[in-house]
Amino acid sequence: MVRKFVIGAVGAFACLSAASAHVTLEREEAPVGASYKAVLRVPHGCAGSPTTAIRTRVPAGIIGVKPMPKPGWQLNTVTGKYQKPYTLRGAPVSEGVTEISWSGGKLLDAHYDEFVFIGVIAEQLAGTPVLYFPVVQECEKGVHRWIEIPTGKPSEGHGTGSAEPAAALRLLPKK
Repeated sequence: MVRKFVIGAVGAFACLSAASAHVTLEREEAPVGASYKAVLRVPHGCAGSPTTAIRTRVPAGIIGVKPMPKPGWQLNTVTGKYQKPYTLRGAPVSEGVTEISWSGGKLLDAHYDEFVFIGVIAEQLAGTPVLYFPVVQECEKGVHRWIEIPTGKPSEGHGTGSAEPAAALRLLPKK
């Protein structure tokens, strides 16, 4: 009886670890038209190897993006044209930050950290159920590409069965 309990507990822990073993967003839902603070949570390295870089592509419709510098890490952004024009605080915008990377730091596999940026969820996204934040996690040895986006009907969270799912943000109606 005790052996079955221990085996069951180990199995449950393994499932929980696998389910939480990817880069996620601290807040997984937000209303359209609102400011949004994206906190990318990084819970581990690559099979024991420390994380040395985090790179994310900003989803279309997240505008006015400003990343938070991190002590000990080099911050870089890529700016470019948006797929379509948006409105930000009453003014039209057609370009902005489309990719953010933090590199040169060292996040040990046994440690946890967060990488942060703010932006606005464009009002034009009304009716869009989910946005995905693809993240590439580079380590001293290895890489995780948390970029898998579910196909078919949009999920309310991470792709079921995805080995390396992109972080998901469920969009709520404008308040």
